[in-house]
Amino acid sequence: MDTGILILRLLVGLLVAGHGVQKISPHLGGKGLEGGTEEFRADGFRGGALTALAAGGGQIGSGLLLAAGLLTPLAATGVIGVMTVALTVKWRHGLWVQNDGYEYPLVLIGTAAALAATGPGAWSLDANLGLAPYPLWWAALALVAGLGSGLLTRLVLHRPLAPAIADR
Repeated sequence: MDTGILILRLLVGLLVAGHGVQKISPHLGGKGLEGGTEEFRADGFRGGALTALAAGGGQIGSGLLLAAGLLTPLAATGVIGVMTVALTVKWRHGLWVQNDGYEYPLVLIGTAAALAATGPGAWSLDANLGLAPYPLWWAALALVAGLGSGLLTRLVLHRPLAPAIADR
């Protein structure tokens, strides 16, 4: 079981962190901070470069923590939060990813919540530091805080798109 949890943590954590790198730099195929800023503006978000930096930094930090199995409930909260924002952006396209839907962010939210519930496994920094296992209520807290922070971010930073932009 610990091997499976390790593989899942590494896969999801490193992909989320890599996605954050793309938001703020040209590495891993990213378009740099300018590209990340433009992506958020095109999706109707305020804040410009600061929004891109916060999102990219949140993805990098939470992804690396999740991959390392360090402060797993906090890492899961971060992943759930940023992926909730992504889900709200893709919501209007429906579920399936081939239509630019929210399928992938939903999978990442579910995976982060499951890792918060199962714990990081024996091969994690949490286990080596004596922090794990976490009580199950931490998973519920991670899910509620992650969803809440993502929805609050959407509420505070998003502005309705003009009709010409929304039809793209």
